[in-house]
Amino acid sequence: MAEKVLLIDDEVEFLEALSERMEIRGMEVTTAESASNAVDALGAGDYDAIVLDLQMPDMNGIEMLKLIRKSHPDLQVILLTGQATLEAGIQAMKLGAMDFMEKPADIDALTDKIKKAQAKKMVIVEKKTEKKVNDILKSKGW
Repeated sequence: MAEKVLLIDDEVEFLEALSERMEIRGMEVTTAESASNAVDALGAGDYDAIVLDLQMPDMNGIEMLKLIRKSHPDLQVILLTGQATLEAGIQAMKLGAMDFMEKPADIDALTDKIKKAQAKKMVIVEKKTEKKVNDILKSKGW
């Protein structure tokens, strides 16, 4: 099953190049070059992973991560940045980011992290489904 990825970055050339490289590896990629486009994409699609730029002009990655965690707590977010700092990495991980990588990201390492994100999301969905089934069985008294 192809991994569904939302790639958010304000650098259009980087976005297009990374998107193409990910699609060559069999992923379904949706791109957003601004925070507002990302919010629209989040409302319209279901993703296994989000690859998010830390520095964007309309909203930084930390603020976007907070918004994503609030509205889609099960989504796995990988932050990408060209200006990594230890503080930003720690803050991102505390807010629930799955990982934090520096640009230019090694495409094989990024692909591996996206596959792990998909697997993690599947486990979360299975646990939620199991809980729902158990709750229904208990409420019906079967």
